[in-house]
Amino acid sequence: MNRRTPTRLQNVLKSVGSLRWFAILAACFVCAPIGAPVCAKEPAAKTDSPDNLQLLQRIHAKIVKTAEENKESGDYTAAIPQTGVEYTMKAIPGGTFTMGSPEGEADRQENEGPAVEVKVSPFWMGKCEVTWDEYEPFMVSHVERKKNGARKDYDPAKHTMVDAVSAPTPPYMEMSFGMGQSGYPAISMTQHAASKYCQWLSAQTGHFYRLPTEAEWEYACRAGSSTAYSYGDDASQLEDHAWFFDNSDQYEKVGTKKPNAWGLHNMHGNVMEWTADQYVEDYFEQIRDNPVDPFLRPTKLYPRSVRGGGWEDDAEQLRSAYRRGSDSSWKMQDPQLPKSIWYHTDALALGFRIVRPKKVPTVEEMDAFWNSASGLIR
Repeated sequence: MNRRTPTRLQNVLKSVGSLRWFAILAACFVCAPIGAPVCAKEPAAKTDSPDNLQLLQRIHAKIVKTAEENKESGDYTAAIPQTGVEYTMKAIPGGTFTMGSPEGEADRQENEGPAVEVKVSPFWMGKCEVTWDEYEPFMVSHVERKKNGARKDYDPAKHTMVDAVSAPTPPYMEMSFGMGQSGYPAISMTQHAASKYCQWLSAQTGHFYRLPTEAEWEYACRAGSSTAYSYGDDASQLEDHAWFFDNSDQYEKVGTKKPNAWGLHNMHGNVMEWTADQYVEDYFEQIRDNPVDPFLRPTKLYPRSVRGGGWEDDAEQLRSAYRRGSDSSWKMQDPQLPKSIWYHTDALALGFRIVRPKKVPTVEEMDAFWNSASGLIR
């Protein structure tokens, strides 16, 4: 169980961060009035938003063209075209692994099995969690937006594909909660917001970025291991690899602990990470008959799957096989009615990292990963 008391959250909220953040928020209030979000329809059916089927088709065409021109196979570092901020992707080889925990593993939960042999196709994964340096320019865009994130001034004659991607409305509070910005992981976004960031990045780069599936996440976390943690079973060594309850009272800069065997940092701890799947207790039963690149596309808003554990968690919650789902209580501080489609204001240990599958997706696959919350948000 998480042992941290509400006092930590209260103290964090009192230290509402830097003057830079206040300047950003002030600009947002001038540029974009904040309103309560409304139910978003499936993008392919939208008539009032440029974030629709036609946009998916245009981004897909760019991805296909980029894949024909570029044949990356190993690790790479790239810069976000609009901001110049760099991010590093690690090449993850395809393979088969035992997903879930063995019955004898210490602190094992029922939702971690029965274990299944799963096949995963090759992909790239972010070396670290997405940082505020990467995410903030997407979150705070200084343009007036509708409640669904569409630009109010969108004009296809002058705006780009990137401009057409829905993006967050301005937050009501400083979203780092005074814990640090540059070099620190972005936090407290919904799965929808994280997925739209992936679409925004894809529209700029011509690479298909998305959230990892649960299977991809655990496969990458294990990095060939079959032990409780990627480095072994000994929880006394966890402080060398992770930020968690025993050694931190807030999130820390990414990449400051030892990576796993595949060069991925913070797969254990710091912030728990979104995956693309619906969270279900009987996950392993549902994938058992088709354990090749399994993906449980969400059909309801809650719960959705997160992995890895965060700085508020105990050691057992950082194990490679540990599973949990999102909850509506993660929005308790949000003053909007209905609640925001972009922010989980009470999830101070929630972030994400991106993946890029080696295989070029179909338009339908892009829609499944980027728009899984459409029509479900209340």
